[in-house]
Amino acid sequence: MTDRLIITLVQCGQTIGDLVGNADAMLKARAEAEPCDLIVFPELQLIGYPPEDLVLKPALIARAAAELDRLAAATADGGPAMLVGSVFQRENALYNGIALLDGGQVRAIRLKHELPNYGTFDEKRLFASAPLQSPVPFRGVMLGLPLCEDIWFPTVCGHLKAMGAELLIAPHGSPYEIEKDDRRLHAVARARVAETGLPLVFLNRIGGQDELVFDGASFVVNADGTLSHQLPDWEPATVRTEWKRSETGGWHCAPGEIHSLDPFPQDVYHAMIVGLRDYVNANGFPGVVLGLSGGIDSALSAAVAVDALGADRVWCVMLPSRYTSQESLDDAAECARLLGCRLDSIPIAPAVDAFDAMLSQSFEGRAPDLAEENIQSRIRAVTLMGLSNKFGPMLLTTGNKSEMSVGYATIYGDMSGGYNVLKDAYKLTVFDLSRWRNANKPPLGLGPDGPVMPESVITKPPSAELRPDQRDDDSLPPYEILDPILHGLVEEELSVAEIVARGFDLATVTRIERLLYLAEYKRRQAPPGVKLGIRNFGRDRRYPITNRFRTG
Repeated sequence: MTDRLIITLVQCGQTIGDLVGNADAMLKARAEAEPCDLIVFPELQLIGYPPEDLVLKPALIARAAAELDRLAAATADGGPAMLVGSVFQRENALYNGIALLDGGQVRAIRLKHELPNYGTFDEKRLFASAPLQSPVPFRGVMLGLPLCEDIWFPTVCGHLKAMGAELLIAPHGSPYEIEKDDRRLHAVARARVAETGLPLVFLNRIGGQDELVFDGASFVVNADGTLSHQLPDWEPATVRTEWKRSETGGWHCAPGEIHSLDPFPQDVYHAMIVGLRDYVNANGFPGVVLGLSGGIDSALSAAVAVDALGADRVWCVMLPSRYTSQESLDDAAECARLLGCRLDSIPIAPAVDAFDAMLSQSFEGRAPDLAEENIQSRIRAVTLMGLSNKFGPMLLTTGNKSEMSVGYATIYGDMSGGYNVLKDAYKLTVFDLSRWRNANKPPLGLGPDGPVMPESVITKPPSAELRPDQRDDDSLPPYEILDPILHGLVEEELSVAEIVARGFDLATVTRIERLLYLAEYKRRQAPPGVKLGIRNFGRDRRYPITNRFRTG
């Protein structure tokens, strides 16, 4: 029986579906690691997480098995064993699992029992729930191998303890959410440690995957609840952990580096950087193009884009109309100057006049209204998409969650684009992020030090500038009222009466609930964007478009 163990944790990204590339990256990490007994990778590292319906393709299952055999063969050199996550087929069922590779062979496979099926997760659609698994013997130590959701409830870890597990290693694919760090460590990991008396390794992936971003922030908790290692968030890290069996037989991890994790709103800003950077790069776009209006949403979107991609890959375009103020023109120009990115100006008046002429007979006898306002927005979208098609950059859209909630956005207009970093950010969060970025350079950012937008962008009343003297609060309650109402309706699923009990006006809350439901069809056609909270539009909140239910 051994009394010492060296386990290397590899906090890394994945590319979904790139089985050869993912396997090669694991072999490279193994070759570069310091001498150790075992190297651990995040959940489903071989095929990528979340794989969604890709796992329903038999060709992927076959190739995953072949790549796993290739990885296993590499361990015949006598070096460290590997714990590698993949998909496994047993009869007619698919399982999310992990394999121990050692001595040139697949020594053991353990399968996931608890399948998350809420919010962003659809694992019950894809995988079967495995029976409770036994620990894996490894060089004289009994390893419990719960997979991700298996540690979020007591059953699996309690079973592994009863079956003789001596330490728990839990590979994860845990997406970022605001305030999730504390839940992972205290409500989950330390709870399982307290219940079982076993130390626990929490290893998470990093990087963006469509709307999800994974923040890493892996850690090791000893049996007494103390934190022995805290890996950084957002960045790759390879950490060598040293374990020793105590005189009483329990295992203890020697103290290592404890990294500080991002506070709010730095964590949100970094999530936006990582989500946009990985989406643009993974999909082969040379950069992004966006409309820079002089307002706070487009200014913040441009700042995130420069921080994610660099100023040379961000193309801003001002699209002034007859209603665009000189202040907006000046603010947009100053934003671009501070960020160091390209800014072009393409007035839309000729196209507006052309549409007015085209539609004059059909619109005869009708006063100008929302239809004319939306035509301006759609002209801007067509112009930006023309630039995107001609030169290749992805169109970045800039609407925030407050607007998307109540339909204060033009479908096929300002909603057009390939990605939206503000999709899950309420307007008040946009203000918080803008103030923060003006005072701080994000550690991951490629943009400039110092302010990235003039103060007037933050302080002036928000406006779409589609008619004379227009302001957002002409049509909507002030955001200090609107955002808490929306949070209650969307994130908390509260009724109108429950929100009114918090001190809000009944007529206002009833109106906002109605607007929220009416805008469902627009949101269904919106581009993807970074998930930040617990209920983003898209993966987390799936309401029927045709729906007459109301609580008020």
